[in-house]
Amino acid sequence: MTAAERLRGWAPGAIGIVVLVALWWVAAATVLADSTLPTPGGVVRALLDDGWSFYAANFGVTIEEAVRGFVIGNGLALALASLVLLVPLLERVVMQVAVISYCLPLVAILPIIYIVIGPPPSGEPSGTAVVLAGLSVFFTTVVGAVLGLRSADRASLDVVTVYGGGRWKQLTKVQLFASLPSVVSALQIAAPAAVLGAILGEYIGGMDRGVGPALVNAQQSLASERAWGIALVCALVAGAGYALFGLVARWVTPWAGGRTEGAR
Repeated sequence: MTAAERLRGWAPGAIGIVVLVALWWVAAATVLADSTLPTPGGVVRALLDDGWSFYAANFGVTIEEAVRGFVIGNGLALALASLVLLVPLLERVVMQVAVISYCLPLVAILPIIYIVIGPPPSGEPSGTAVVLAGLSVFFTTVVGAVLGLRSADRASLDVVTVYGGGRWKQLTKVQLFASLPSVVSALQIAAPAAVLGAILGEYIGGMDRGVGPALVNAQQSLASERAWGIALVCALVAGAGYALFGLVARWVTPWAGGRTEGAR
């Protein structure tokens, strides 16, 4: 891909962001001037006033929680998806568990998880936030992995069988490679979800650092510019996780991108 093609690919998104910021600025200065909506300039000033130390201290804890939940939730999801291929009779049970985890109202079960796990030590990541981050990614990865594992070419599976291979050989020699595009896409979607789950898990309290407590303090003190600044940084962190797995997808599954471009 040439530099011109990359520029054309990024241009619509960049133009959209500029338009949104301009509309935000105009609305804050005119029709919403009497509200608590800050201007983009005010949010930037709040970001600079709070400084790196404020955001590093709070986001460092939340990112650690999100990463732990991401690894645990996705690891369990991939293990169960592989188990479904090895023991097909377990598929209904595994998929029911996945659907239940997706349908659980996280806000409702948050206090229950907090009571079971308890508050974390001062300055440490919250176990409750880790659990919610894991729950937030579990369903997407289970479904993506199962569909990806099933997308393996039947002829290739038959070749493994002809040479005496069983389901384990089919899984390791064919299905894992066939599932990579779907799995990486599921992980790409799961990255922002893990960040959101971790932040939600912090809202229950019991923490002295983290994005959740920082947002609660900003709301209670009516520091709208700080609240908006934290929200924007949250969006950047979640977007960075999504973009990271987009790059991983290009490196790990280059044939998927090539196939897509050819179809166009």
